[in-house]
Amino acid sequence: MGNCLSGGISNPEEEKKNKELNKILKDEGQKFKSEIRLLLLGAGESGKSTIAKQMKIIHMNGFSKEELESYKPLVHQNLYAGVKTLVSEAENLGVKIATKKGRAVAKKVLDDDYFASGEINAEMAKDIATLWADGGIQTVYNRRSEFQLSDCVSYYCNEVERLGAPGYIPTEQDVLRSRAKTTGIIETEFEVDGTKFRMVDVGGQRSERKKWMHVFQDVTAVIFCVALSEYDLKLEEDNETNRMSESINLFGQICNSKWFAATSMILFLNKRDIFEEKISTIPLTVAFPEYDGSDDAQAAAGWIAERFQEQNKNRNKQIYAHVTCATDTGNVRFVFNAVKDIILNQALAMSGLQV
Repeated sequence: MGNCLSGGISNPEEEKKNKELNKILKDEGQKFKSEIRLLLLGAGESGKSTIAKQMKIIHMNGFSKEELESYKPLVHQNLYAGVKTLVSEAENLGVKIATKKGRAVAKKVLDDDYFASGEINAEMAKDIATLWADGGIQTVYNRRSEFQLSDCVSYYCNEVERLGAPGYIPTEQDVLRSRAKTTGIIETEFEVDGTKFRMVDVGGQRSERKKWMHVFQDVTAVIFCVALSEYDLKLEEDNETNRMSESINLFGQICNSKWFAATSMILFLNKRDIFEEKISTIPLTVAFPEYDGSDDAQAAAGWIAERFQEQNKNRNKQIYAHVTCATDTGNVRFVFNAVKDIILNQALAMSGLQV
């Protein structure tokens, strides 16, 4: 069965192919008018919605000032929820908050009135910075695989004084890091080199998957997102199932579905940055005892890619795998250009055109 793993490094040959493909699309524009429909699938918190946000940044002139401002409540809510979780888990894990100041802040954080306004102000930002610097809280954070904590928490805590400053307006990076569960179906439409794309994002939690069938028809390609960094984490839904195992099983179901027998299947092995940091201290064997490779991130990511690719039961079907960092606009731009070429080549072939 075919497979291809890309780490996102440009080369002249790919650039040449891209130019040739764009020329064909321009020359054959009247014949090729189909909309490219991309379906984003994957388990919860795999980065699907972040990829959709990147399409807005890369292909839709980004976020307006008003749109950025609209994310402020979500950014502040993500920050507060994460800090409150760390304080609660300190007690659950029996970890003492190290400093007197830290313990005083922790007591305030657990009071529901602390975040009653829904906004982090400058004074609260200083409180949270004090708490984040506490050795006890850092001990709890380092044990985050034992409870549910969003990936955005460390980023927001490190940026907390900026986030709490008067007149704060979220940056694009703040927006990309923000986390809200996707419910229902969200579509993003954009155009690349004269070709229309429609990216369909659906919720990844188990309770949302029953809605997937409604978007399975007329799909040009499936982009299946996996969080590489979640190999040591458990599902939020049951707090028992390993997240990576869940994703592998889910990918097998999607890849071999009758709906996608002739559909391009693209695998985004996402959250590369977090994975590279984690794999140096937490071996892959905590989730996969059979892994006998090194703790090198590239080698471990390649092994994970193989576990997904071996789910493919169709020898004539190729899985195109890319290691990605959905919060890195440059990386997503490059990877999407490669993906675009794969998708358009297939779409052109199905339209009777030759590349």
